Amino acid sequence: MQITRINIGPIHPSTHGVLRLIVDLDGDTIEKVEPHIGFLHRGVEKLVENRMYMQNHVYMEKMDYVAPLAVDELYVATVEEAMGIEVKERAQYIRTIELELQRIASHLFFIGTLCNDIGNLFTVFIWCFADRDRVLRLLETATGSRMFYANMRLGGVKQDFPKGFEEDVLDCMDYIEKRTKEYERFLEKNPIFMERMKNVGILSSEDAIEYGISGPTLRASGIDYDTRKNHPYYAYEKASFSTQVLSRGDSFARYKIRVMEIRESINVIRLAFKKMPEGDAIGMPVKLVPPPIKKNEVIVRRELPRGENMMYMVADKKGPYRLAMRSAIFVSMAALDHIARGHKLADLFAIMGSLDFVMADVDK
Repeated sequence: MQITRINIGPIHPSTHGVLRLIVDLDGDTIEKVEPHIGFLHRGVEKLVENRMYMQNHVYMEKMDYVAPLAVDELYVATVEEAMGIEVKERAQYIRTIELELQRIASHLFFIGTLCNDIGNLFTVFIWCFADRDRVLRLLETATGSRMFYANMRLGGVKQDFPKGFEEDVLDCMDYIEKRTKEYERFLEKNPIFMERMKNVGILSSEDAIEYGISGPTLRASGIDYDTRKNHPYYAYEKASFSTQVLSRGDSFARYKIRVMEIRESINVIRLAFKKMPEGDAIGMPVKLVPPPIKKNEVIVRRELPRGENMMYMVADKKGPYRLAMRSAIFVSMAALDHIARGHKLADLFAIMGSLDFVMADVDK
């Protein structure tokens, strides 16, 4: 056996940012994949120790720039847990709707970039980004910002939904629901797409649990676990949504599960609007004087678009004394070598695309 070692990245069209892979090949068969990370490390977990609580949530959003609102909410929820602050009822529904809009935008980004990674479906990439832009415009209307929203406040949100927002969202959801059917019809009847995705990069349910995988990647391997369902919060406690699960565990299942989750997010948004109460949703203004601490150590978990992220905080009077975040993407990265071994080099990019990496969240 003649082993050839090649370097892929850190600047490569299909590595989703500054990821470097050292790949050992026997011919064009993968024998080993060694990820090298750290090219985007900014030390966010250390930076927050020198700032007050509500000066930090803008840093959080830069960790996952594809779903910044979700990381912002995780951090603010962690501070709320430490301070013993209860989120206003209307704000709980607003947060749920915004988080699901963010999930849809993230999954549209995933489908588009996956098609770009495979290399022959650039049309779908353009479609997904155009449709994602509609969702981003809704989030911009709701928060005042297009990409980094900073809309969470302790106990609520920065601003309530504007007049006519519900109608705009529901119209957009009808459109996105129709478009997902077109994506499926276009991609799943494409023999090249199916050959590149089906039975490629299989992750068994046992191995998924062993590696600590979560989110869509875990559910694509047959494990019925979703933090929104198993540890419900906000309007998820009252929303009768279904966890989307498939059993094949291959790259196609990881793509398909996200398409299914877009539909389920649409259902959650529609239900949340129906049940959302009237009342005040505005949270505490950002002040230099921190609220009193109720718990010195807290752990909060949330179902982000790429999986379950957990935040651990040791609270101090001025700000976080220590903060650490468990990134679902970092865990998926650890399983890349196991998933890719035995496949062809060309399959590596379909596998990476199906795992939905965002390197800023891996490196933090």
